[in-house]
Amino acid sequence: MPIVVDIDVMLARRKMSVGELAERVGITPANLAVLKNGRAKAVRFTTLAALCEVLGCQPGDLLRWEPDGTARTEETRAEGAGRP
Repeated sequence: MPIVVDIDVMLARRKMSVGELAERVGITPANLAVLKNGRAKAVRFTTLAALCEVLGCQPGDLLRWEPDGTARTEETRAEGAGRP
């Protein structure tokens, strides 16, 4: 997916655990893990706002867009280019 979630980066900068963040935001640790690991299909603006408030950041600090092919490995790129 071209949307990358960088919650781990902000957690490390704030020296905060996933459990503490989940509690302060008001979501379950399991739901936060789904979002943090990039498996979420959507995020509510209220949840995003709460994350930003607790972490003291902007939405762009938590979410970024990468083109579909950006995360491909060198091997995959070589195969796509028709190289052996």
